[in-house]
Parts: sequence; C-alpha cells; structure tokens
Amino acid sequence: MPAPDVQLSTMMVTGYTRNGRIDDALTLFDKMTTRDVISWNSMLQGCLDCGDLGTARRLFDEMPERNVVSWTTMVNGYMKSGRVEEAEGLFRDMPGKDVAAWNAMIHGYSFNSKHEDALMVFIKMIREGVFPNQSTFTSVLNSCRGLEAVDKGREVHTVAIKLDLETDVSVGNSLLVMYTECGNVHDSVAVFKRIEGKNTVSWNSIIVGSAQHGCGIWALIFFNQMLRTGFEPDEFTFTGLLSACSRSGMLQKGRRFFEYITRYKSASVDLQHYTCMVDILGRSGKLHEAEELVKNMPMKPNSMVWLALLSACRVHSNVDAAERAAKSIFSLDPHCSAAYVLLSNLYASAGRWADVSRTRVRMRHGGVVKERGSSWVVMKGKKHEFVSGDRGHPLIERIYEKLRWLREKLKEVGYVADQRFALHDVEDEQKEEMLWCHSERLAIGFALISSVEGSGITVMKNLRVCGDCHEVIKLISGVVGREIVVRDSGRFHHFKNGVCSCSDYW
Repeated sequence: MPAPDVQLSTMMVTGYTRNGRIDDALTLFDKMTTRDVISWNSMLQGCLDCGDLGTARRLFDEMPERNVVSWTTMVNGYMKSGRVEEAEGLFRDMPGKDVAAWNAMIHGYSFNSKHEDALMVFIKMIREGVFPNQSTFTSVLNSCRGLEAVDKGREVHTVAIKLDLETDVSVGNSLLVMYTECGNVHDSVAVFKRIEGKNTVSWNSIIVGSAQHGCGIWALIFFNQMLRTGFEPDEFTFTGLLSACSRSGMLQKGRRFFEYITRYKSASVDLQHYTCMVDILGRSGKLHEAEELVKNMPMKPNSMVWLALLSACRVHSNVDAAERAAKSIFSLDPHCSAAYVLLSNLYASAGRWADVSRTRVRMRHGGVVKERGSSWVVMKGKKHEFVSGDRGHPLIERIYEKLRWLREKLKEVGYVADQRFALHDVEDEQKEEMLWCHSERLAIGFALISSVEGSGITVMKNLRVCGDCHEVIKLISGVVGREIVVRDSGRFHHFKNGVCSCSDYW
C-alpha cells in the first residue's frame, strides 16, 4: 500500500493536470518526498494530456522504476504526436508487453494512417499468444476500412468469431462500419442482426449505411425498429434518414421527416439537415423550392448547402440557378474547387465553351486547383489506382484490350455514347475515345482481367461517376455476368444484370 501522503499528492497532481494546470502539477510533483510508479505515471499522463511531450520524455527517462503502463503511456504519447518511429523504438524495448501495449501500437498506426503496419502488428500479437480484446478489434477494423480491404476485414472477423467477440457491441459496430465502407451492405446487415445489446451507434450506423448504399426502405425499416426498441433518435439518426430519402428519391417521406424534425426536434436541427433537404428537393427537380429553402433558412447557409443546390442544377441542367448558387459559394469560399468544376461541367454539357474557358481562367488566376479524379481497386491487399487516360499500370495494354472488347460488345446491345459527358471541345469521335479512357472504366478493366470469372468487383472513385460511365457499367455488368459495386463521392452503386441499385436516381 502506498503511503497516504503519496496517494493524496498523486490525486492532486492528477487534478491539476486535468484542469490544465501543468506547472502546478510539476511543482507539487517535485516537492513530493516519496513517489511510487503510480505517481510517476500520473505525471507522465498529465504532461501528455497537456501536450508537453518533451517533459514527459524527461520524466520517463528519470523514472527509477517503470511498469508496462509507463511504457504504454509514452507509446501513446508519441503516436498521438505523429512521432511513429520513436513509438516503435519504445515498443521494441518494452519488457512484458500486455494487450494494452499491443493495442497502443495498433491504434497508433491506425491513427497515423499506417494501416498495413496496424494489421502486421495485429498478426504478430496473435502469434505471440496475446489475445486481442474489444479495443484491439475496433482499431484494426478501422485500418481494414482505411485500406478498403474487405478480405483483410473478413480475416479479422473470423478471429473475432473464434474469440466469441463478434456479438460484442463495440466489435459489432466496427464490423458493421467496415463492411459498409468496403461496399458489402448485406454483410453489414448480417453483422447488425447478431449484435447483442445494440446501442444508438449501432442503429445510426445501419441507418446511415443503408442510406449510403441507396437502400432507403431498409433505412426506414431500421428506424421504425429503433423506435420500437425504445431508442431515442438523435441528430445523426435524422441525417441518415434524410440522406436515405434523398438517395432513394423519396420526396414526400423526406418532406415529412424534415417537417417533423424542424417542428418537434428544433434543438437538434443543424446545417447538415438543411443540406440533406436541399438535396432531396434538388434531386427531385424542385430547384425553385430548394433555392427558396436556402434563402429562408433560420441560420446562415454555408457553402455545403449551396453546393447541394449547385449539384442539383448540374443534374437538371439549370444554368441560371447554378450561377446564382455558385456566386453564393464563391462569396463564402472563393477557393471552392468543387463549385468551379460543377459550373464548368454544366457549361460544357450545354456547349457553352466560352463560359468553360472563362471559368477555368478564373480558377487559374485564383490559384484554385481541381481535385484530380481517380479510381482504384484493392486486390490481395494492394491498391491499383488509375486516372483518366492512364498508361502507367504494368497491365495497361491488357486493360485497354479488355475495354476494346467490351466496347464492341456494348455496341451490339445498342450502346451509344452520351457525349455530353466528354467535357472537351473536340470532335465527336475523340469525345467517345475520351469517355472510354475514364478512370472507372480502366479500374473495371483491370479488375476483370485480374479476378476469378464470375466474382464480384468493387471500385472506389474520389469524384462523382459520370452519367455515361454509369450507363456503361450497367451494361458491362450484364455482359460479363458479374456484380460491380462502385463507390463514388456520393454513394455506393450496385450494378447487376444491367441494372443499378440507384434506379438511375443519383
């Protein structure tokens, strides 16, 4: 038992650090005549909580006796500061590593987006006979999600099942989100159903996940089950519901939810809910109503609200409303590249090439850089990324050969390129060639030549999939007899047998 004065002093040190009074804590700590390892660890943690990594390291080096908590505390501190190599050095030297120490490394790698390293440590942990716990799975599944590697996620899932942790609420929630983000919504639902003691995070995750995949009816069903189970929806629940209505074209249900939220849950209403409602109206072609909603909001709209309107104007080719929305965006955020790109693409689709040129010149003069579009496939843990017109992949000749074959097959079933989505002022033949070099088609071509016949394909894209590519991927799914999942900047599209899950509403 530590002496009473040591316990009291340690409690006071902790109290000072929790209130940000690091100097008072250090003064008291220096005056302590007797210090045990708990005292030192409390001071270490206090310094790290206050962002003083240098003093924490000095104290660590001065400690007469360290335990695994001391070492783990410093590993966490270095990882949170992004000093990964120093954390690795401490971990290598640490004696008697326990599960918390291993978790510190896995979480630290995940936090610093070194996801492959997190998975390697997880494997090594198991090989050395240390059993992972709930915290371990939360971190390593986040890394699987970061890598978009569903195959790795399944392997981790198998370990969770063997340890009887699959139904744990924190592990189950992490599995649910991992499968959702990797494009496997059916697995998400299966995991959700097995979770014991579901919490609000569980319900919100499955509602939002269903919305992301365009399964609006599922989202509504889960919401009703949530209410019957006695859970109170929060602002995240309502965002998920409105998003589900938007992505599934449920205009009237969206209206009713928004009306309910603004009338009875006004304290929970924020800009995100208004952004969703503008999106619902805009996607449904109610551009005037959407614009009036923005103008009459009880709070000042931000650029995201106006972007929702501008995006809808792009879909419905309304140049006048788009110009008004873009003007409002530029007054709030002069360097918003998404607004410039949407406006430029709208002008291009309308054949207004002088306006396209003017918009691009304005971008250059303003130092606005357009985000480069890319698409990628994760296969056997490796990411294969493509940009439009790419020639850099080792298998690029075979990829283009596959695309030429697909092009002929699609012509046989009546495909005609929609040249409005070739956003350059060139001849029609060149426009079609440009469309067939879009990054998502290259990624699909690679996946087709690199995977087992009949297996599913998942492609990720950082921007919105263009309308012509959407039509092409529908046809490809029918020609090759495979399900193709594409996640773009807005949602997941599930293409199967010539049909997309979005019902061409996106």
